[in-house]
This record gives sequence, structure tokens and C-alpha cells, in this order.
Amino acid sequence: MSLKLKTVICVLLMAIVSCNKKELPPGLPDNGGLYLPGDFEALIVADSTGSARHLAVNDNGDIYVKLRYPSPTGENVALRDSDGDGKADTIQLFGNYGQKGAYGTAMRIYQGYLYFSTAGRVIRQKLLPGQLIPDEEYEEIVIDDYENAEHGYEHIAKPITFDNQGHVYVPFGAPGDVCQEENRRPGAPGQDPCPELEWHGGIWQFDANKPGQLQKDGYRYATGIRSIVGMEWNPDVNELYALQHGRDNMHRMWPELYSPWQSAMLPSEEFLKVTEGSDAGWPYYYYDQMQEKKLLNPEYGGDGKKQGNGDEYLQPLIGFPGHWAPNDIHFYQGDQFPERYKKGAFIAFHGSTIRDPYPQAGYFIGFVPFKDGHPSGPWEVFADGFSKVDTIVTTSEAGYRPMGIAEGPDGSLYISESEYGKIWRIMFKGDKSGFGPEQLAGMEKRKQMPNIKTPDEVQDNLRPMILEAGGRLYTQHCAACHMKDGKGDGVRFPPLDESEWVVGDRRKLIEIIVNGLEGQITVKGETFLGSMPPFDYLSDKEIALILTFIRSNFNNDEGGVTENQVRVVRQQLQEPEAI
Repeated sequence: MSLKLKTVICVLLMAIVSCNKKELPPGLPDNGGLYLPGDFEALIVADSTGSARHLAVNDNGDIYVKLRYPSPTGENVALRDSDGDGKADTIQLFGNYGQKGAYGTAMRIYQGYLYFSTAGRVIRQKLLPGQLIPDEEYEEIVIDDYENAEHGYEHIAKPITFDNQGHVYVPFGAPGDVCQEENRRPGAPGQDPCPELEWHGGIWQFDANKPGQLQKDGYRYATGIRSIVGMEWNPDVNELYALQHGRDNMHRMWPELYSPWQSAMLPSEEFLKVTEGSDAGWPYYYYDQMQEKKLLNPEYGGDGKKQGNGDEYLQPLIGFPGHWAPNDIHFYQGDQFPERYKKGAFIAFHGSTIRDPYPQAGYFIGFVPFKDGHPSGPWEVFADGFSKVDTIVTTSEAGYRPMGIAEGPDGSLYISESEYGKIWRIMFKGDKSGFGPEQLAGMEKRKQMPNIKTPDEVQDNLRPMILEAGGRLYTQHCAACHMKDGKGDGVRFPPLDESEWVVGDRRKLIEIIVNGLEGQITVKGETFLGSMPPFDYLSDKEIALILTFIRSNFNNDEGGVTENQVRVVRQQLQEPEAI
């Protein structure tokens, strides 16, 4: 072959490649509010799709999102960018599957099917070439037949992932916090053996192509894992990886053993390589990332130091700080990003709700470099700025909460968030060979932000500020009846100081604020007959601040009430069928 002919062939091949290669759309000047490593750009694909959970991107770039809250017009949403500007110009709700509650989570594409989950089912629909909305017919692949499952129990979210042999993996989270004899009751002992482990607290393997499977038709692949929302099969090593949400409220449950600071930091959110037959130790053990040990839970005789047989259980690859809520994970396979990101794990930290009185934490996308199936370096901050505020006192102050991660066919990374359903597309357009410490320096500094750093036990305690805000609200809404000193008027309005109603069940207090109270009640041995109107016009945050204030004043010394606790009770009162 002549040199001239070779040259012509090379030019033609280059032209074909150039024509077939789509140019990346421009990013936004402010990256859609995100902080990213140098030479990365971001744009906003869609601004408000609804409360988004996981998402998936098809080979043609179409995006599919699982919605947390179903609507009459659809429980999922599909997006398409027809003109290549990076923004969705078609956004369409689809599918009515009888989803109840707010725990629909999964959205994945596997072998030409769209797989997703409600609280009680894993469902699939065929994706048709060129068609945005999948085939109307759907199949129920896995059905959770636990009592009233579709309405929801604790930790019922069902993320999914697939191996290379036709299996789908589904976690069945624990229907309680730490398998106590009385769930979430301070000081209540744990059940040993824990009966929940027979059908919960683990991961089950099913046939990905067989409809109508019940849990008993699956194979229990791993156990001792309390709650999973982020889970992914790593194609590089053909192994399963998952992120466990740790237990709650160690100070409230065991105040003599754990300080509020320890309760904010513990237990660790465990990044696990889940092998067949493995046992991660829940409910008997938790991981302390500061001591780098699995320790015995206090419900089983632990005191924050006892290890028991903790070394015998599955150990985490990384122990992230408590309550960051890792809600999705993706192992990067593309070529668009610099080589250091290849095969590494991107993790969406949805953000905490129970770190009071310290700043809520998480609310960012992390990255863990990988080699041969194990972390090859420290975890990093890849994308931050979702929360829009530096110090997050209560969860509602966070503007956005990152939730899902998916990779597009060109190697772009897509991020969903659960507050409004905004979706970002993150791209790299710089010199991949020159990417290094200079581009990463700014993100390393982000580790010192209040939503990421380890809080100082004294200086970062927000309780004085919380009580001050609660005091102002109490004066505005409550003091006229219960008096400024909390002693009531002695006739119609009962005292709050040393009141068994105040230091008792949080749920009852929240219900009284939301619904009001009519009729006769007895407080401290005295009978009162009055009327308290509902204060349902107050926000969840305002109610939490007021109740935290009265439970911490007037000779009361009890733990606070969180905004999330108010939100849950209010939702259950408004939608009793979803309890």
C-alpha cells in the first residue's frame, strides 16, 4: 500500500471518528452551584423533576428517575435532550404501579429493561428502541411479602444491582433500629438471637429474569447489615459492594455511655465489600471509625470500649463518620474523566438528620480511588455545594440533598437530589494527562467545611443557638398560656416544668402541637380542663425548636426533638394509610 493511500485512509478514519463523536455541551459559569475539582464543569439537566431517588442513563442518553412520592400521573420520570445542549427538553412522568408511601428507590437499566423498585416490589419494563417511555406492560420480579410491606417498615428502601450471571441483588433492611425487645426504647435490651435476621438485615440474590419471586424464592447472600440504600456490583472484580447506614441515637438511648458528640459521630457508615456468606455483625456490633474497631452494641452489653468477638465479622473498607447517609454508589467505567477516576467509587452522601446539637453533615459527593477491588488512597470530596449553606443546623436548611449517581454513555456523571429533583451533569474538558494535585487542592480544603469536618466537641456545639431560637418561638406562641416561667396559670393551662407530659414520649408531644388538645388531662397530680388549639401552621423546624426548648428548660433535662421526627409524625398523621 502506497504512502499516499495510507494517508487518505487515515484522514477518512479520523473524519468518521470526528463526525461520530459528540461534542460536550458547555457547563454553567457557576457549575450549577457546585464546587468541583479543577477543569471539571457541570450543567443543570433539569431543575425540578420531583423528589428524586436513584436514576439511570440509557445508551442514547435518555434519563430515568425514580420518584420518592408517587403522583396520579406517574411514579417515575423520563427525560430526553433532543438538541444536544445538555438540558432536558422533554420531561415526562410515566407508570402507575400502586406505589404507596415514600420509599421507592431503585432505578437501573439491565439487558434492555428498566428495573426499579417501590417499597414492596422490584419491577421491570422493556425499553423500546427510539421510544422514551418504556412498554406499558410491566413485570413484578421480586415481591416483598412481609406483613404490609408496600406501606413500609423501617429501612424498607430497595436499591438493586446486577452481577454478570443474571442475578439481581436486593437488600431487606431491618424493621427496627437495633433489634431491641422494645424498639427504640431507651435502655431496652437487644434480642439474642435476633429474630429479624431470618428475613431482614441482609442481602438476597434472585433471578433477574423471573417474575413473581417472593423473598423465600431468593438466596440469602449476606447478613448482619442493618440498612442499605447505596449498593453496586463492581464489574472490575465481579464483587458486590454496599454502604451500611448505622444505628441511631446512641446518646438518647444510652446517655450514661455516650455523649451527644459521640452520638453525632457514631456509629460509622460502613463501606463494605460484601462476599457470599458474609456477616457484618448487626445488631450485635457497630463500627467505631475513630477507634477503628467493631464494638459491642450497648443493647448487648457494650460500653463503647468492649470488642467482644467484633474482629470475627466483616470489616469495612472505610468507616465514614456517622449519619452521613450514603445513598448511592457508582464505579466509574468511562474514559472522559482523568485516569485516576477509572474504576473508582463515587458515593452520594444524602446528609444527616440526627446529629443535633452539632451541624448536620454529609450532603456531598465523595470519591474513593480503587485498585484491584480495594481503596488505593484516602477518600476525597468530589462535588460539594449542594446544601447551599455552610452550617446546616436542621436538615430543612439544606437546599439540595444528593441522592443518585449514574454514568452516561460518554462518561459524564449525572447526580440527582431528593428535595426538588434537580439533576446535574458533570463533565471533564481539561488535559487528562496534566490532572493532579493542583486541580484537587481546592477540594481537599472542602474537608474543613462544617458539613464534612469532624466537629469540635465544644466550639461546634449548636445547642445554645438552638435553645435561643426555641425560646423566642416559645415566647411568641406558648408563653401567653403556659407562662414565661413554664408554670401555667394554675387553672386552665397546665405547667410545663417537671411535667411528665414534657419529658415523656416525643411522639405524643408532637401530636399535641400539630393536632391540639381538648378535654381533661392530669399533670403532676392536678386536673386541668382547657383547650389547646392546633399549631399545625408552624413548620417542622419551628415545632422541633419549641419542643427542644421546653424539654431543656423549666427543670426538665431531656433530649431534644429533631425536625425529622416532627416531619415523620406529621406525615403519618396526615396519611394514616402510609404508616
